[in-house]
Amino acid sequence: MAIKNNKFVLEFEKPVVELENKIAEMREYAMSTGLELEDDIKRLEKKAKQLRKEIYSNLTRWQRVQLARHPLRPYTLDYINKMCQYFEELHGDRRFADDPAIVAGLAKLDQYSVVIVGQQKGRDTKDKLYRNFGMPNPEGYRKALRVMELGAKFGKPIITLIDTPGAYPGIGAEERGQAEAIAYNLYAMSHMPVPIINVIIGEGASGGALGIGVGDRILMMENTWYSVISPEGCAAILWRDAAAAPTAAEAMKVTAEDLQKLDIIDEVIPEPEGGAHHNPDEAIATVKKVILKHLEELMQIPPQELVEQRIKKYEKMGAWTE
Repeated sequence: MAIKNNKFVLEFEKPVVELENKIAEMREYAMSTGLELEDDIKRLEKKAKQLRKEIYSNLTRWQRVQLARHPLRPYTLDYINKMCQYFEELHGDRRFADDPAIVAGLAKLDQYSVVIVGQQKGRDTKDKLYRNFGMPNPEGYRKALRVMELGAKFGKPIITLIDTPGAYPGIGAEERGQAEAIAYNLYAMSHMPVPIINVIIGEGASGGALGIGVGDRILMMENTWYSVISPEGCAAILWRDAAAAPTAAEAMKVTAEDLQKLDIIDEVIPEPEGGAHHNPDEAIATVKKVILKHLEELMQIPPQELVEQRIKKYEKMGAWTE
């Protein structure tokens, strides 16, 4: 499908998009004039397919970061609405407020009753402000914990969908205990006696991601990133220039492929060619299939053994020999 509006087209995508738009224009012209242009159209379609393959099979780390941030990429609620037959959202942390940047509730995922927690970014300006651009406050992490503890109490598996540029760094958030809220979630999730699956569906930045990111399986979509700091943040510290973010991304090894090699994550979930935003339905269906596969495996493990394996999993991370 041709993209007429270049507003959401990334720089490296432009050659393909321009060619696809040209093909669409030729089709319209052929229909309106009755001219026979099918051979020319097929030739250009073949060229576009080859060009698309060349571009998306040789993406740099920084280009994958850009794809992870694409504004048309499916967000947490898109996954929930497409994957689940039922979802009942729960609100509030019972201490301070409800945080719209975190979506949490009870869901039916095929034959499984589960708890789903995830960060939600906004689409338009109003929604972005309402969701705080997907940056949770402490009450968001405490809401997530409340709902996850509810799942653990009743033996329901937990699925977290991670997509955040980081926890909100405002003064109010710090005053209300941002660091403590995240740290307590790490402790509590490590001991929950139910299967926990974490899926990075977009950005996985710093403690903002880790606050709902402890689990038995860590899965990353192909064009996502996961790191202790954003490439821009790293560049600003090391080079005193956020424009050096592409260099930082290469040095930090933030992609799914990198983290699988480092044994941080368990599986890379493939995306449709061009990224999840090119075919959201296919991307969501693939994520659901992978989640169900891991869920089936984890449901066979006794609760105490599940907790022991989870703790050992994290103990091995970052280990090295000299």
